[in-house]
Amino acid sequence: MILDKLENADWYYESVPRLKEFMEFFNNNDLEELPACKIKIDGDDLFVNIMDFKGKKEADCDMEGHHDYIDIQIPFDTERMGWKSIADCESIKSEYDEGKDMELYNDKAQTYIDVPRGYFVVFFPTDAHQPGIAPGKSYRKLIAKTRVEN
Repeated sequence: MILDKLENADWYYESVPRLKEFMEFFNNNDLEELPACKIKIDGDDLFVNIMDFKGKKEADCDMEGHHDYIDIQIPFDTERMGWKSIADCESIKSEYDEGKDMELYNDKAQTYIDVPRGYFVVFFPTDAHQPGIAPGKSYRKLIAKTRVEN
C-alpha cells in the first residue's frame, strides 16, 4: 500500500504500472466536473471510475481484495479506509469473482488511514482494503484500475 500527496506521485512511477499515464490524464482533466462514469485511458489495462459515494459505518463496509488490478484511489474529500494484508485474512465472505476482479472478506481491518483531499492511496493485490468508511457523508472519488503486469 502507498499513501502520499498527489504532488509526489512521480516518486512511484517505477513501482506502479501506468501510474504516470494516469497522473497525466488526471492533471489534464477536470474530473470533479464530469458526471459519474467510467473512462478507458488504455483499454482494459488502465481505466478510471468517477464515483459518487454515500459513506457507511465501518461495520457496513466490506474488506475487499483484487487479483488482476491495482487500485489507485483519490477521494475529493477525506475518506477513512481500512487495510489488512491479504495473507492475514482468515475468512472469505464472497469467493473471488473474476468478472468483477473482487473477493470479499469477513475480516476486520488491522490499520485505518484517513485519506484527505490532495492525497492518493494505492492498493496492490497483496492489500485487502475497506473503503467508504464515512458514515452519512456524500462524496466523490476516483478509482483508477491498472492491470497487474506479469
